[in-house]
Amino acid sequence: MKAYIAGKISGNEDYKHEFQVAQTDLILDGYTVMNPAVLNKGFEQMEYLHVCKAMIDVCDIVFFLPNWTTSCGSNFEMGYATGIKKDIRFIV
Repeated sequence: MKAYIAGKISGNEDYKHEFQVAQTDLILDGYTVMNPAVLNKGFEQMEYLHVCKAMIDVCDIVFFLPNWTTSCGSNFEMGYATGIKKDIRFIV
């Protein structure tokens, strides 16, 4: 199964580590992972969200990190993933 990781990036100094830990755990659980925290810097948030929508589209499941509720981007991803009926799970 293919999995996408959603969580707070903007304003989160530890986001790379948080996403990497989640990615490693998901890979160990047998998932192929799309990790938006590895995208290159220099784009606007809406440009990243456009790319993240495509990443969500090709994944079977979306995993949300605990801090997702404080992220505008992750709230958008939740709405999008819900709207297209993706399997949604939460990392605790």
